[in-house]
Amino acid sequence: MTDTIEIDPASPAANSRGGKDFSAFLHELRYDDLPDEVRIFARRWLLDLIGVAAGGVGFDLSRIIRNHAADHFGPGRHSARMLFDGRRVSPMGAALAGGMTIDALDGHDGHKLTKGHVGCGILPALLALSDTGKPVTGEEFLTALVLGYEIGSRAGIALHRTASDYHTSGAWVAVACAALGARSLGLSSAKTREAIGIAEYHGPRSQMMRCIDHPTMLKDGSGWGAMTGVSAAYLAADGFTGAPALTVENGGVADLWSDLGERWCIFEQYFKPFPVCRWAQPPVRAILDLREQHGVTAAEVDRIEVTTFHQSKRLATRRPNSTEEAQYSTSFPAAVAMVRGAIGPADITGASLNDPEILRLAASMVIDESDTYNAAFPARRFAHVSLILRDGRRLTSSTTEASGDPENPAPESEIRTKYHAYATPVLGATRARAIETAVEELGATPLDTLTDLILVAPDKNGDV
Repeated sequence: MTDTIEIDPASPAANSRGGKDFSAFLHELRYDDLPDEVRIFARRWLLDLIGVAAGGVGFDLSRIIRNHAADHFGPGRHSARMLFDGRRVSPMGAALAGGMTIDALDGHDGHKLTKGHVGCGILPALLALSDTGKPVTGEEFLTALVLGYEIGSRAGIALHRTASDYHTSGAWVAVACAALGARSLGLSSAKTREAIGIAEYHGPRSQMMRCIDHPTMLKDGSGWGAMTGVSAAYLAADGFTGAPALTVENGGVADLWSDLGERWCIFEQYFKPFPVCRWAQPPVRAILDLREQHGVTAAEVDRIEVTTFHQSKRLATRRPNSTEEAQYSTSFPAAVAMVRGAIGPADITGASLNDPEILRLAASMVIDESDTYNAAFPARRFAHVSLILRDGRRLTSSTTEASGDPENPAPESEIRTKYHAYATPVLGATRARAIETAVEELGATPLDTLTDLILVAPDKNGDV
């Protein structure tokens, strides 16, 4: 016996009437309707995502999935280039490969209440839909990107409100990607409803905590969600049915969809300064603050004690054997922060995984959870840290949150610095700067100016 889900007959998807319902908002929003600050944030997250993708393209996860897409998602009547690869595959294959390339390096934007990441899935889906041969303007691309954030954020919150298990981002990103597909294909309100229903039903309801406890290349399911959403739009265009999408039409989530065009969820995303799980970043930040305040070095530290929330403690890998295990750990990146004073892509892979000083601090780290910090999660993520020095002194941080939260946004300069730190070593300075300029000017210049820079493989000589 299962509970009956009440579908609101006046829900934004079930009812196509009204000025701000789901379908009208999706299909009628135009670039001129976007507040200037919304456009600024769209470019901000776009540049950050591109940088993370460039940083992740050399990881095994990205290489394997791009080759898989080339071998098994061959182009048919529609095709699209893969992100930082250039080979043409089906739009679904391009969305899959792009989403997993970004997810290969856990440095992309996220949303606290979704407990996941919107941009990681919607950007590659949008790129795939935009590269199929149908002309797309830069203004339309930015508008669709904003729509992806607005729909994906709400769908993610809705799923967490209505489902007992903690699903990966792909579960609800699929809904946003299907919506973007419906807009791209010009689907009717009725077919749009079928598209998001198909996507929600087939979206990867994968268990996030399984990958936290056993980190592998499965990651956050964003690529699979992007693939599912794009596929759902094409299926709906051909007459396939699948409505309703309960994350949109369940009466218990109607409040989340009632303020489309009034509350902009794109402002609610957080910026990740480090390419590791967000749950590890409060203790990392606390360690960096203590390191700077007291001028202390790793050699002076006997051990580190961390008090955090339960989910952060579950990132339990002490000695990672892969970059995935390093990214889904609290003790390892915290030790990296103490030893190196920063965490970048090179610090979570290769020889860094065997650095004896990092491993010493990670192995001896004491991690406890706080009832107070647990109660604050997920809206707030707190931790505090004590450094126990070899001379017997104890240096203790204040209660600390990760930097880059929407309540205290990262400055533009920090986002650009991170972008170049990730992109320039892979793409070369000339191409990295050209991409940055193309993002800045997107809307005034054709979309091809940007896509012809990011939908091709990195040059072997590191510059273009």
